[in-house]
Amino acid sequence: MSYSFRDRDLEHAIAAMVDLHVAACELWQDHVETGDLSRDARRRWRLTVPADYFQAIRAAFDRAHIELTAYNLNVRDDFSDEEMQRGFEMAGWLGVPTITASANQHVVPRVARFAERFRIRAGMHNHSYIDPDEFATPDDLARALAISPWIAANLDIGHFTAANFDATAFLTAHHDRIVSLHLKDRKRNDGPNVPWGQGDTPIKAVLRLLRDNRWPIPANVEYEHDGTDTVAEVGACLRYCDEALTS
Repeated sequence: MSYSFRDRDLEHAIAAMVDLHVAACELWQDHVETGDLSRDARRRWRLTVPADYFQAIRAAFDRAHIELTAYNLNVRDDFSDEEMQRGFEMAGWLGVPTITASANQHVVPRVARFAERFRIRAGMHNHSYIDPDEFATPDDLARALAISPWIAANLDIGHFTAANFDATAFLTAHHDRIVSLHLKDRKRNDGPNVPWGQGDTPIKAVLRLLRDNRWPIPANVEYEHDGTDTVAEVGACLRYCDEALTS
């Protein structure tokens, strides 16, 4: 997840991924939407930015031999229909099959209409806080999945664990509707992000489920715990994954 490299611009984030031999990436919206924009300015930018801006970003990833698996665009209730449509156009220009989104529950039917029109699946991202209009519980995600086959889950297994739910059980039950995993280690009971292996998140078990069942779900490192050097920390996370999959 390019969000892991949020301390640098996209050019330097791609360079860091190359140094770490990263083969695939979910692209974070703030690596694309440049500048400290107000809400109105951000909407105007989205509605007017040309297609070739996104095509150039895709070309930069192609030159780095990094596959783009999804575009992260957080679709909230303040999105106009024009802005929502534009988000799916952006994903098309980037050539990705999926949008991931921290979204409100009540916007999902609107998202579904555009996902169906553009034939781009939209994965709803969960967090650890319980709220009637957010995504945290298995039932929250299941309600969204029932709306349309074009609505999917972007399961953050760290947040899911912090909310005291079982990521392996949800993955087993809904693997065909999960388009992206976010990997981080958190403590239960809404506990903190911690270095991998020190929390309660079943990262190794999740990765082995993907391997053993050959489920083609991108599993993205999302570095959020306190650390020193971003490249070193993401590298340690990648080694943790390698060890899980080779042991």
